[in-house]
Amino acid sequence: MDTWSFVGGLVVGECVCLPAAADTQPPRPPAWPMPFQPLPVRDWVGLDGIAVLGKDDAVMVMRVVVCVAVVVIVVYSRRASTAPLAANVPAPSIDLAEIKISDGVHTAAATAAAYHSDEPNPATVLRLQQMFEVTGDKLSQISRHMMAEMKKGLASDDSTLKMIPTHVVRRPKGNETGSYLALDLGGTNFRVCEITLDGRGGTRSRQSKHTVTDDLKNGSGIQLFDFFADCVKNFLLKDGELSVAEVESKRYILGFTFSFAINQVSINEGYLLLWNKGFSASDCVNRNVVQLLHEAFLRKKLNIEITALINDTTGTLVSHAYSAPDTYIGVILGTGTNAAYVERIENIPKYKSKGQAKDMIINTEWGAFDDEMVVIPRTKYDNKVDRGTAHVKTYTFEKLISGMYLGEIVRFVLADLVKTGEIFVAGGSKSKTLQVPYAFETAFMSRIERDHSLDLSDVRTVLEDLMHIQGTTLADRRLTRAICEMVGKRSARLSAAGIAAIVTKMNKLDGCTVGIDGSLFELYPHFSNRMRDALHEILGFSADNIVLEQARDGSGQGAALIAALAKTISE
Repeated sequence: MDTWSFVGGLVVGECVCLPAAADTQPPRPPAWPMPFQPLPVRDWVGLDGIAVLGKDDAVMVMRVVVCVAVVVIVVYSRRASTAPLAANVPAPSIDLAEIKISDGVHTAAATAAAYHSDEPNPATVLRLQQMFEVTGDKLSQISRHMMAEMKKGLASDDSTLKMIPTHVVRRPKGNETGSYLALDLGGTNFRVCEITLDGRGGTRSRQSKHTVTDDLKNGSGIQLFDFFADCVKNFLLKDGELSVAEVESKRYILGFTFSFAINQVSINEGYLLLWNKGFSASDCVNRNVVQLLHEAFLRKKLNIEITALINDTTGTLVSHAYSAPDTYIGVILGTGTNAAYVERIENIPKYKSKGQAKDMIINTEWGAFDDEMVVIPRTKYDNKVDRGTAHVKTYTFEKLISGMYLGEIVRFVLADLVKTGEIFVAGGSKSKTLQVPYAFETAFMSRIERDHSLDLSDVRTVLEDLMHIQGTTLADRRLTRAICEMVGKRSARLSAAGIAAIVTKMNKLDGCTVGIDGSLFELYPHFSNRMRDALHEILGFSADNIVLEQARDGSGQGAALIAALAKTISE
């Protein structure tokens, strides 16, 4: 029987022929269960020594073969669909006819145009991942470098990390009581608070908020500080319990949170070095801001003693320590970023004052870490953001981390990909909003990372309604989401590297609570978990002993608490 006859017989089911054994002895019937009833030997062995299966049995064999083939295909397909996502994308569907080649190299625009998929171009994703990824080894290197810079800053004011002594030499124990006033000037908004401490780690508070107008920002210093004093007086009269005479005669204790650059020489004495944040009030620079506020209180006939001058980071540490006494680090992760921690005074060579205190809170000003660009890798987008700021090549660590700048980094990435044709092919070049500095807000990133819908409808809203990029594809939206994740994740991991450096410098790997205030830590999706993951990569099992907790109102409650501690501090 020739080959074609054999195949034809298999197809039509007439017979399946197999060569018999060489000795012409009938082969033994199979001992294992068969998918059909085997025929007697005489029926399946022909007289000519050729094994023959009948038509019905051949059909059954074909069915088995087909079933096995189907199973193999299904298993293979499932494995392929659940395989690890190298770049979280399936194999692309590429129309080779649409790819243009220039000097043997595929242009990015041609590749993007030829890429028919709901997933972003894997080459684009991989390239961006390599730019923004900070590995565990690199995080450890960054942490070690920060520790070295911290020691330099404690020894001299010439270091990039200023490591400013705050003169706060005590943390609250949680048993403090009484009512204290707090003033919080952070920029455009100004707050007056009254904080009542219950002696059990709890507080009650009331506050009023006010806007500092441009006229006040750029007028005279007397007008500005008189405005502060008027706000305080109106706040004390607001509930109607006290008359004007009673308010003017009563003695109050106040803590002042002043978030501008100062040279602080004692717990309640600090000289303004320069204005920023849109302020330029006259007769204030090189003046003691506590004295300026005290004189304004006198003009308004208020008997208020200002016992503490602090910044918001120190306030965060002290505020959280009131309810969690094992708090030794305070961190701000919001519009800006900074950290403060408790240091042994014997480890602060530049601090010359003598006293009985053993510890002092240090304001690291870590936003300026690695301004020399020694250890942290920067992308071209980071450099663009830096060049667009008022103070180039300063506070560069803050520009990689804080909410003020993350959205701008993403905007530069998106604008660059539009130019190369890798995103928003339909409407990216037509969006004027994408070209406006800081138009892509960090709040957009948070909203985008929260979107887990199949078609990323909220991402579409941000891109098309807020950024005016029309005709976005699902691949566009997925790539935008991936970029936000890369930038946000790097921010969290760099923040963790800073905390790891401080914890290690303090020798608190056996246990420490970190109080963290700010919108990034509180509201940005997965930010805190990404920080914890990075701490584990840097510190190993010791990271389990480091507690990251949300702190609140460090600038208000912290100022009041430090005011309450001021007498002990001064002693």
